[in-house]
Amino acid sequence: MDDSQRLRYSRHLLLDGFGEDSQERLLASRALVVGAGGLGSGALPYLASSGVGRITVADGDTVDLTNLQRQVVHRVDAIGTNKAHSAAATLAALNPEISVQPLPERLSPERLQALVREADVVLDCSDNFATRHAINEACVKGRVPLVSGAAIRFDGQVAVFDPRQAGSACYHCLFPADARGEEERCATMGVFAPLVGVIGTMQAMEAIKLLAGIGESLAGRLLLFDARALRWHEVRLSRDPHCAVCGEPRAAAA
Repeated sequence: MDDSQRLRYSRHLLLDGFGEDSQERLLASRALVVGAGGLGSGALPYLASSGVGRITVADGDTVDLTNLQRQVVHRVDAIGTNKAHSAAATLAALNPEISVQPLPERLSPERLQALVREADVVLDCSDNFATRHAINEACVKGRVPLVSGAAIRFDGQVAVFDPRQAGSACYHCLFPADARGEEERCATMGVFAPLVGVIGTMQAMEAIKLLAGIGESLAGRLLLFDARALRWHEVRLSRDPHCAVCGEPRAAAA
């Protein structure tokens, strides 16, 4: 790091157990963020301001007026533009020293797997189960830690799935792809604006801890948040040995 970076990140450097080594790991790291909506709006600015060196943000949607209630990475003048490009512009203004690659597309499974292999951590800030399961499978195959978040109405959740750890559960262990369930979307169910910020910043915090090599990861735990009552509830996660994505049958077949 040069003197300008030492000044920019000085409040990190003052932390016990952080130091220049941890900050340099952040500066050399690569994060893939899928989704530049509400959760991405909470996560992306903190990844950028904290000095994550290379951020790839993927989103095929465009900004509209209804997004601005909670998607604070976008501005009024971005309405009608792609969310990945809009978010990249905001991050560039926040920290021009990092590299931000916007991908204005809905990622195919093949494209997703290629991007995951290049990343040190993946943040799932998407809003549908199909994308979440595709991200999870790519992270399991690539052995890349996944920071997962979700928010709807007044309820949110955040978890870390780290396939590098023996016995670690994956997203499919918790929410099997073939489970029957109704897809909940903000467009029809509504979402409390600050909730996505709380969950998104929690995702950024877990990603930064993983990249910097500090603290205890959330891996193996699911945090559930009730914004109406302001209560957190923790659930311990265990790997499903018969999981179609990370379980023993798959391992044996490989």
